[in-house]
Amino acid sequence: MLFLLKKIIGGLLLPLPFLLSLMAIGLILLWLNRWQKSAKCLLTFSWLSLLLLSLQPIADRLLMPSENQYATYQDTTPVDYIVVLGGGYTYNPDWAPSSNLFPNSLPRVTEGIRLYRQHPGAKLIFTGAAAISNPMPNAKVAAMVAESLGVPEQDIIVLAQAKDTIEEAQAVAQIAGQKKLLLVTSANHLPRAMTIFQSEGLNPIPAPANQMATLGPLNPWEKAFPSAYYLSHSERAWYEALGSLWLKVKGAD
Repeated sequence: MLFLLKKIIGGLLLPLPFLLSLMAIGLILLWLNRWQKSAKCLLTFSWLSLLLLSLQPIADRLLMPSENQYATYQDTTPVDYIVVLGGGYTYNPDWAPSSNLFPNSLPRVTEGIRLYRQHPGAKLIFTGAAAISNPMPNAKVAAMVAESLGVPEQDIIVLAQAKDTIEEAQAVAQIAGQKKLLLVTSANHLPRAMTIFQSEGLNPIPAPANQMATLGPLNPWEKAFPSAYYLSHSERAWYEALGSLWLKVKGAD
């Protein structure tokens, strides 16, 4: 129940639903004569915020501090485990396996497979419980993708009960102990994931995937026009900020 409540509140606080809620309040206030000024302020603030968060230069600069904390892992020193954290997914048996992983998940799995090929003898650990109303656990879907790309089943460990990063760290700790492991997740999620895994007594080596924020060359219109794609970058920055705040609140309890 607490997990579901956390997800609902967190979802409502993300940029799009939060700003749309402010716009809705502003529209309601427009119909009340004595609240005209407040309505105009709310609508102006929410519209301007949505515009700015949808622009590439702003969105990527919000996301970049978390993504740039760790460099892509290139070392080939042997490791025991490669842990790939779960992300967004669905399950349709009629689709190609990789089509069941959302854009934040597939790069994690492919990076995990790349590192697996560089570290013979390592085991791939996939984490993630089943989403509500989904019969297939996140970890199992990721494992199916890895198997479809040539990873032997005997080299895969599926941890299909963990619902969030804290539970993923606890499940990995029971298997990996003090053995050497790489931690693969989205670059923006990795700083928070490292903190959580270290709090469980693990000493993971960071291996970021799915970097999104860029200062590289783009078409001029990609920087000038608002885009839902870049709004998603702002959302990731916002989401990780909320997650870090939640960790601090829990630590204070």
